Amino acid sequence: MSTMTIDQMFQSSTRPRSTVRLTRRGRVVVVMLALMAVLAVGIVVAAGSVATDKAGTPEPSAVVMVGPGDTLWDIAAAAADDGDVASMIDRISKLNALDSGMLVSGQRLLIPVD
Repeated sequence: MSTMTIDQMFQSSTRPRSTVRLTRRGRVVVVMLALMAVLAVGIVVAAGSVATDKAGTPEPSAVVMVGPGDTLWDIAAAAADDGDVASMIDRISKLNALDSGMLVSGQRLLIPVD
């Protein structure tokens, strides 16, 4: 009777086991090649940018000085001809790159003029 271990059961008897091992230099080369491949993919993806050399048409606007006690809602309500204050607040925020609705007295805001 013979004894067989699990390792021997799943080994192919016709093919010898590979003993290829990466040295430290080999691992560094593999990592560098992987990083270069990721960089190449990033460059290819970034090459499809939609930016152009020509400037866009500026939105007609007026400059408003923020007074003491003024809020973005008050300024937008005065500028909104159609009464849609929320969309005017959004347009003012985008035009002035505002992170929040907080305004400072003396601040100059660009207000879209239709």
